[in-house]
Amino acid sequence: MTEATAQVPAPGKLEFKDDYTPAEAARVIRNSKGLPVGVRPKMVWTWQKALLWAAVAIVCACGWAILAVSRGEQISAIWFLVVALSSYAIAYRFYAYYIQIKIMRTDDANATPAERVHDGANFERTDRRVLFGQHFAGISGAGPLVGPILAAQMGYLPSTLWIILGVIFAGAVQDMLVLWISAKRRGRSLGQMASDEMGKFGGMILSVFLVVMTAIAMAFLALVAIKAMAASPWAVFSIGMTIPIALIMGCYQRFLRPGRVIETTLLGFVLLVLDIVAGGWIASIPAVAEVFTLTAQQLVIALVIYSFAAAALPHWLLVTPRDYLSTLMKIGTLVLLVVGIIIANPSVKVPGLTELASGSTGPTFSGNLFPFLFITIACGALSGFHGAVSSGLTPKAVEKENQIRMIGYGSMLVESFTAIIALIAAITISQGVYFSTNMSAAQISAASGVSVTATSTPSEQAEAAVKAVDSMTVSDIEGNQMKVTWDSVDENGDAKTYEGAEALEKAASDIGEKTIVSRTGGATTFAMGMANFLKSYLGGHDSMAFWYHFAIMFEALFILTTVDNGTRVARYQIGEMLGNVRKLRKFADPTWKPGNIITTMIATALWGGLLWMGVSDANGGINAMVPIFGISNQLLAAACFVLVTVCVAKLGYKKYLWIPVLPLVWDIAVTFTADFQKIFGPLSYFTVASKYQAQIASGELSGEALTNAQAALNNAYLDGVLSVFFLVMMGIFVIVGVVCVARTFAAGKFGAETTSEEPFVESQWFAPSGLIATSLEKKVQREYSAKLHELAQSEQAAA
Repeated sequence: MTEATAQVPAPGKLEFKDDYTPAEAARVIRNSKGLPVGVRPKMVWTWQKALLWAAVAIVCACGWAILAVSRGEQISAIWFLVVALSSYAIAYRFYAYYIQIKIMRTDDANATPAERVHDGANFERTDRRVLFGQHFAGISGAGPLVGPILAAQMGYLPSTLWIILGVIFAGAVQDMLVLWISAKRRGRSLGQMASDEMGKFGGMILSVFLVVMTAIAMAFLALVAIKAMAASPWAVFSIGMTIPIALIMGCYQRFLRPGRVIETTLLGFVLLVLDIVAGGWIASIPAVAEVFTLTAQQLVIALVIYSFAAAALPHWLLVTPRDYLSTLMKIGTLVLLVVGIIIANPSVKVPGLTELASGSTGPTFSGNLFPFLFITIACGALSGFHGAVSSGLTPKAVEKENQIRMIGYGSMLVESFTAIIALIAAITISQGVYFSTNMSAAQISAASGVSVTATSTPSEQAEAAVKAVDSMTVSDIEGNQMKVTWDSVDENGDAKTYEGAEALEKAASDIGEKTIVSRTGGATTFAMGMANFLKSYLGGHDSMAFWYHFAIMFEALFILTTVDNGTRVARYQIGEMLGNVRKLRKFADPTWKPGNIITTMIATALWGGLLWMGVSDANGGINAMVPIFGISNQLLAAACFVLVTVCVAKLGYKKYLWIPVLPLVWDIAVTFTADFQKIFGPLSYFTVASKYQAQIASGELSGEALTNAQAALNNAYLDGVLSVFFLVMMGIFVIVGVVCVARTFAAGKFGAETTSEEPFVESQWFAPSGLIATSLEKKVQREYSAKLHELAQSEQAAA
């Protein structure tokens, strides 16, 4: 999926007519050979553009006003789409551009790591459209799908504010700036850059944190995907077939039709559609479906083997085309969902703030709105793991520096929009159904007074869930006590609203499940909402079960594309960490194939071991560490901002330090507060451990209950110790960063020579900056091709 061979000119004569205007000619960047290698970014204004952006700003302001002031009345979910898209457009066009010209100061005359090294495996110039897809696939895991759904218990307003404003000023800024500093440093990972810029002590802290965090993140994401795939032969087949399809696309783009991205896209799209249809067909035939119904352990083995191959094989062969293919499906599905929301025009059933926003006893997650809502939403607004993908992986493939804004900032905006879609799915079903689905069996039993176990019938579960919901003091958007309702059709096909236990049973029947009670984690809620949107114009009510199971497969695919990228990221991190040892320096060279294989084996063994223990023991492995994933992920984001702040300070951009410092201060306030509360106080893991210790010491437990209590005790202590470990490490890292910035200002020496940036190397390559080339970029592309052709002919004649 690259344009590596596009520099070889085709036979014949290529002509270029110089029709640049003086203003256009001044923006064209040329190298010493006269080749045009870039276009200087510039915001060109016309009165039409001014009117357009004024209209966008007015619509955006109106949308925000409606969401903020509406009380006691239902509002259309379409306003969430309007607010999100208009806010993203303004942020990308103005704020991201401001950061690009004031801090990044991108220069397409400078060769990127992909052009400098270009080894055909790890460093490979990748078409910007394909790389956008790969990067988006690498960063978009479970977070944007389930985090906003869990956070919806507190109302739509705080979640909407954080998802949109958080990504604009924090999440997308982090991804873009980390990608920028890594591209300036030969595509090095976070840990190595920290060593180079902040000293070996700071680098060691971040490297160890990264390896541990990445192993936990990969195992957690894989576990979520396996839970979805274990009961779905459709998902197993469809996701498995994306591998050979990706290989076909990679070879087609590499050998058969180099540079033909649109052709390859169409090929992949057709094969993907056939794959999805075939998956549904296979799932409908019991004998065939049984072949693709794998156990959790079998899926772990398959996933580890695939991830090892994806990380070890050349980038262009499997990872890039498969991630691009996944992105086609992800973005295509998002478009279908947007159309479904517009057509269905669902009303919001949840108020801006619920009673749970002022307490800390919500059933989907415990803790106050500040800080735990921001931790719960996670990747939809800000994620430290994205920094790991933006360093070491994507910068090794980016063609030109001016593409960094589109890839880094733009792809994070798409992920945030995914979170908005997930939020809409949660707030447009009745709150009674929402809480019945997302409360655990233990919570339902405690609230209803009726014991709910795995052996309870669906009717018993539904009755208990309704009692639990009725016992909660939570109001709907009109100020009434929430109820369990479900909009469906009766046996005659007429619209009908079901209530109580009947509503839960009808909802389960509509989506082809036996029960929806206590399907925690958010995935089921998202799939129900997705099915509701799509059936509005694709198949009608009878298609709900189809779309529900399609959504389950979509979620698994959404998550798995992060796992293969994460494995490659972990491999780079481990290699660079080992390379800091004198006798193991060769491991730091990403072009050394034996080192790649060894570090890939270590990476897959780390998260694969945690995952295997997790699927084999409900109380062990990654299951024990899931509670600390959210906070540790956000702590890593703080580390990313610290590193970026140090790099910006060393360049002497004092006036613009607020850009990384503002989200850094907010993230530290949120994550350190959350981690502190998880170490001390009523929400502390150690407090939970004391309760289990008391239960075990009382002698009242026996058998399975005793075993589970002992496992819970050990897990609580493990999570508590890791929380202390992470907090101390990040606290020290922040202090090291502050000291580094202070020393930089005290020394008074600034500029690229004070950093680990690679020296300037003249570029010989041209590529447009955005997803769609501008008219000027098209002119430059034609001139570039013609002049490259002339140079090749001259060299052939001289030879």
